[in-house]
Amino acid sequence: MSAIKLEQVTGSDLDLKTALTGARLPTDDIEDQGRTFFKAVSADDRIVGFSGVERCGDDYLLRSVVVLPDRRGSGLGRAVVEATLARVARESDVFLATTSAAPFFTRIGFTEVRRGSVPAAVLATRQLSSICPSSATIMKLIKPPT
Repeated sequence: MSAIKLEQVTGSDLDLKTALTGARLPTDDIEDQGRTFFKAVSADDRIVGFSGVERCGDDYLLRSVVVLPDRRGSGLGRAVVEATLARVARESDVFLATTSAAPFFTRIGFTEVRRGSVPAAVLATRQLSSICPSSATIMKLIKPPT
């Protein structure tokens, strides 16, 4: 696996929208305030994927993680998530919602949590309050003790 770097993009970025649509991930709210998106670029300056975070008070919602189809299966998904998490304050909790990728996120340190244990600011995001189905799995990053 080659190293990647993240470059910030806006929610209106056409490549971001195309990648999310192609992966059947929601795009309804990506241009709303409070979201930060990144394109993941390989050492040879090729776009390999995208990711995003949404600040929710003291916590974050990890969202819009996608690796382009021709680059899947090479460990880049994990690299994109780890690089994205490095941009989040260490003391913050990180949550996500998924309908199909829980096994992937479990392998990189997330665990399923009950909706009732999720902070109100995270639950109030459009992603969790209206875009994702209520059947989506909500997960929280479990950080090692410091």
